[in-house]
Amino acid sequence: MTSKDNGMQGKYYIGLMSGTSADGIDLALVEFIKGQKVPVLVASYYQAYCSVTAEKITSLYQPGANEIDRAFHLDVELAELFSQAITALLKQKSLTAQNIIAIGNHGQTIRHRPNGINPFTLQIGCCQTLATLTGIRVVGQFRRKDMALGGQGAPLVPIFHQQLFGKTSAANFVVNIGGIANITFLPAHGSTQTVLGFDTGPGNALLNDWYVAHHQDSEVLFDKNGAWAATGQVNKTLLTQLMQDDYITEAAPKSTGREYFNLDWIQQQLNTFDLQSSGQLSPSDIQATLLAFTAQSIAKAIMALAKQGKVYLCGGGVHNAALVHALTLMMNSTDTTYEINTMQAVKIDGDQLEAMAFAWLAYAFDHGLKSNMPAVTGAQASCTLGNSFLP
Repeated sequence: MTSKDNGMQGKYYIGLMSGTSADGIDLALVEFIKGQKVPVLVASYYQAYCSVTAEKITSLYQPGANEIDRAFHLDVELAELFSQAITALLKQKSLTAQNIIAIGNHGQTIRHRPNGINPFTLQIGCCQTLATLTGIRVVGQFRRKDMALGGQGAPLVPIFHQQLFGKTSAANFVVNIGGIANITFLPAHGSTQTVLGFDTGPGNALLNDWYVAHHQDSEVLFDKNGAWAATGQVNKTLLTQLMQDDYITEAAPKSTGREYFNLDWIQQQLNTFDLQSSGQLSPSDIQATLLAFTAQSIAKAIMALAKQGKVYLCGGGVHNAALVHALTLMMNSTDTTYEINTMQAVKIDGDQLEAMAFAWLAYAFDHGLKSNMPAVTGAQASCTLGNSFLP
């Protein structure tokens, strides 16, 4: 819709995403055209975090000293960085704040505790500061109402995937491999199955952590194309142990985060493994095994839902050739057949899909659309997610 259709100023929405890999800010400039199912990605912008900012973010994934001060100073700092990125995007497209209806701000998750007594989730990157700095209305805090309704507040993007794909003749899966991997299952039209979505476990998180721990002088903070993993050997005993982790075997609805899958988790697994095995593994063998674990945990979740279908990959993990190859091999066994593509196959930029989703969530807020899925999150009811923050 344009501003004429909805009575609001502006023409575009901006979706803003900062993922658990803590590598940078993704922006999507999106137009929603009346009568057109798929929103138009007009432009995108990426702003990488410096190593200092990335460290500030990741240090908050676990409890630590003075964390309230650190978290809420960073809350404002990230809003300032978000504002700078938005200013650069607008300049790139020769636009002004008046051209934007709203910013859909996911923010930066630093803690996600969906289970236990008084569950909560915390995303920083202050929406009010962002609105004030940019002069643009911000819609944010998307996860909290779903959690208030008994849901896990995650994942939020399956309903957007449903909007994109509509009715399909075959089962479709959208697999986002970020720091944490999540899938959306879109059953074939006419199936008795329902749309599902959940975090399968680690995406790039463990691979990045283990790589950085053993390449401390490297300017690159990830195992590019899985090249280091390819020099190691998968240890099947350790892989079996990793696949028995409580989160991997838990039934959906479920969601997780970097406070669970991290370097400490790897070390705990290795400590247990060392008690059971007299053999020693090289760091590259462990990296190879972590890559196999990431691929297998994704494949296992998909194959439990359908024996065949179309799988669309997106997120940073798509650029890890070794990971994609391992996932492809695991999913095309003797009794399963999947067509594996990136989102480019349906003419969507997979690197911008999540940012586009948060533009859609802001649009849904403005139009009173239901934007959570109880079957996905476990919430007691459908609702419109988000809150509005005025400049």
